[in-house]
Amino acid sequence: MLLKIHPDNPSDRQLKIVVDCLRRGGVIIYPSDTVYGLGCDITQIKAVDRVAQIRGIRRDKANFSFVCSDLSQLSGYSKPIPNHTYKVMRRALPGPFTFILDANSEVPHFFQSKKKTVGIRIPDHKVPIQIVEMLGHPIMTTSIHSEDEIADYLTDPELIHERFMKLVDIVIDSGPCGNVPSTVVDCTGDEMVVIREGKGDITQF
Repeated sequence: MLLKIHPDNPSDRQLKIVVDCLRRGGVIIYPSDTVYGLGCDITQIKAVDRVAQIRGIRRDKANFSFVCSDLSQLSGYSKPIPNHTYKVMRRALPGPFTFILDANSEVPHFFQSKKKTVGIRIPDHKVPIQIVEMLGHPIMTTSIHSEDEIADYLTDPELIHERFMKLVDIVIDSGPCGNVPSTVVDCTGDEMVVIREGKGDITQF
């Protein structure tokens, strides 16, 4: 299903279609402030396994992240965040960054790697934020980016739908996204370390 949702003024009716799908264990492709993402409800293990299968990776080897609606929700899935780290995150979010944090016991066990960390995103895009708000907890996310694909294919929701319509339940069309992924910042050590430079200003780290 290709579902058009306005990027700046999403309707509750359309968002509810997406949220109902997620609650039933559905898998979606959604827009963000970076690239289109592949996502599902973090509590639905079968949906998580579907995402891993689509990406061609094992769930226990994957580096999936959570999309949260705000810093308050984010802190519910991480161990206490040092003040200096929190101040940087507060400046950077919402924005095109993934922060790697120490996971707490609220993170479903099937997400926790041996390092017991979790990646957190708060994208600067109303559609995923309002989906998460309506759902009541984060969605799991991973990029649909593949080194073998051309950039236009990754940014055009209609072309994405043609490729993935038999693999996912909903592709949200909110217009073209970019093809530069988020910048990934590891916050689990004494210093914040950029481990992947993508979109966004890294000088603040």
